[in-house]
Amino acid sequence: MSAPTVTATVRQIGQPGDLGWIVQRHAELYAADQHFDRTFEPLVAGIVTDFGTGDPTGKAGWIAELDGRRVGSVLVVPSPQAGVAQLRVLLIDPAARGQRLGEQLVRRAVAFAQEAGYRSMTLWTVSALEAARHIYRKTGFVLTDSSPSTSFGTAVTDEHWTLQLSR
Repeated sequence: MSAPTVTATVRQIGQPGDLGWIVQRHAELYAADQHFDRTFEPLVAGIVTDFGTGDPTGKAGWIAELDGRRVGSVLVVPSPQAGVAQLRVLLIDPAARGQRLGEQLVRRAVAFAQEAGYRSMTLWTVSALEAARHIYRKTGFVLTDSSPSTSFGTAVTDEHWTLQLSR
């Protein structure tokens, strides 16, 4: 007997509940996996609110699904610095890891940033997120800054990554 077929898809954000799911799932997973405290959820909520309101120019987002169930997300938003995009809220649910959905999400985000005319893309992460860091490196991002800090109630090493986009 063969294994059941799993349908993996990546679609643009736009269905009811997409943005709320991003906030909830980030809060749940980062509390469980990284021991982030309740101050992390309002940060993610702010990022998602900024994405979902105001001028949509230069913004895009995607949801990864397995068999119609949300399992991942990524957003692209303009940075305060002109010509620079930010990659935000990349997440793959543990049940969907190993499907290359994170890589698909990041590649879509980078393609969008190039098409939108951004000259570079930046992101912030923490060093403990090794799978995400592997995707960033594989996609061409370069670690530009690293420093220890205490964020969300735990000791972390903040990292800033940059990707130069060709036009």
